[in-house]
Amino acid sequence: MSRLQVAIVDYGMGNLRSVANAFQAVAPGLNVEVTSDASRIAAAERVVFPGQGAMPDCIRELDARGLRQVVVEATQNKPFLGICIGLQMLFDHSEEGNVAGLGVFAGEVKRFPVSSMVDLDGHKLKVPHMGWSQVKQTQAHPLWAQIEDQARFYYVHSYYVQPQDATLTAATTAYPFEFTGAIARDNVFAVQFHPEKSAAAGLQLLRNFVHWQP
Repeated sequence: MSRLQVAIVDYGMGNLRSVANAFQAVAPGLNVEVTSDASRIAAAERVVFPGQGAMPDCIRELDARGLRQVVVEATQNKPFLGICIGLQMLFDHSEEGNVAGLGVFAGEVKRFPVSSMVDLDGHKLKVPHMGWSQVKQTQAHPLWAQIEDQARFYYVHSYYVQPQDATLTAATTAYPFEFTGAIARDNVFAVQFHPEKSAAAGLQLLRNFVHWQP
């Protein structure tokens, strides 16, 4: 069996095929596999941890498939990309369902507070935060290569991460206050937005991930 270059973790949540298709678009011939096989994930050169839906459901399904340990181990020893819920699950705890996360990083997943969701003109902002928003790069990183600062990426979420260590944050987005749009630490990079839905900038980020050597 050929060497698996990118394993996309399948725990039953989200449209994983769109993520796989995006990788194939930026790197034709790349050996990419959507898999729920822990041994395949462990053997892969790189791991992508996406997801959509509610945090309690995602944690439950991850555990039901016996994938918690292999995902946590991947955050420690190989290039790792978290997307959307795949970012949120890396933290200690979420307000969504009052559920514990994987505890890879210290911090909370918070719901956008209704009282603060007002723009500069006094108009109410909707939750979930859905659509294109500018992403402000707050630290240099190889995954930002050839992506302009303040480029727009596509978001769909009602919760955001609040890292205990502010130096984890690699980008912010304002809605209406600044929240963490991406984190970076060693071999881990994770984003709240959906690069697979973010046109040229998102595809460039995935291309950068394929070539990243942390």
